[in-house]
Formats: sequence, C-alpha cells, structure tokens
Amino acid sequence: MPGLFRVVEESLRIEQAIEAVAGPDRGAIATFHGTVRDHHDGRRVLRLEYHAYPGMAEKVLIQIGQEVQDRFGTGHVAILHRTGILAIGDTSVLVAVAAPHRAAALAACAYAIERLKAIAPIWKKEHYADGSAWVEGCAVDPAP
Repeated sequence: MPGLFRVVEESLRIEQAIEAVAGPDRGAIATFHGTVRDHHDGRRVLRLEYHAYPGMAEKVLIQIGQEVQDRFGTGHVAILHRTGILAIGDTSVLVAVAAPHRAAALAACAYAIERLKAIAPIWKKEHYADGSAWVEGCAVDPAP
C-alpha cells in the first residue's frame, strides 16, 4: 500500500506527512497534528512517555491505511507516531489523508486518528508532579 506508516523516536514534522500524500490528482489534504498538552483530568502534565513495538505498531498503521482506502476510496494516507519521552508542545502523532475532494479527505483523516487511538499497540504514560499513570486510548472505535 502506498503511503507512509512509521513509529519513530525522532521529532515529527507535518511536512513529512503532507509530502507523502500530495499529488496532482488530489485537491484536498486533511491533517491531524497531535501535540502534548499540559493537563489531563485536572492534573498538570509535565511530560509524556510513549512505548511501542514499532514492527507490530506499523503493521496496524498500514491496516488502518487499508481501511481508509476501502471506506473512503483513497489510499493516500500517512500516519506517523512518536515514541520516547516527549515534552509539552512536542508533536506526538501526525495523520494526513489526500483525496480528490475535501469531504472524503476530512472524513478519512478523522477515521484514521480514531482507529489509531482504538487499536494501535502504542502506550502512553503521563508524568505529573505527584506521580505518573498509564492512559487508555480512545473509548470509541469508529469501525464496527
């Protein structure tokens, strides 16, 4: 499947995702750019820690790309997720989907990030001033 599906320790750039899906036959590129926020459930977050087995996680990202192609008719998908210790404001995840028209690109991008949160074997640990906790992914899986 064409596209870009990676789990990496280095910093992510939105341009990586956009360049991977852009093309002259695509009039829309929808993106999701997830960053580390400074709070969760009323607690101040100091940093995040992401863990994954990249080989397994990348297979799931490719599966999500295939689902996007099957559901929305576009295989122009990029999903990149970072691992390691991330500071507030760091980019943790990027999703880009290109399609001929905006409706399909926007719907497919939303679907891809929700599926990633629901099924990808990527684990997040939040660190607070008074301890740390593992955080669950998305509560709702958009696929039946």
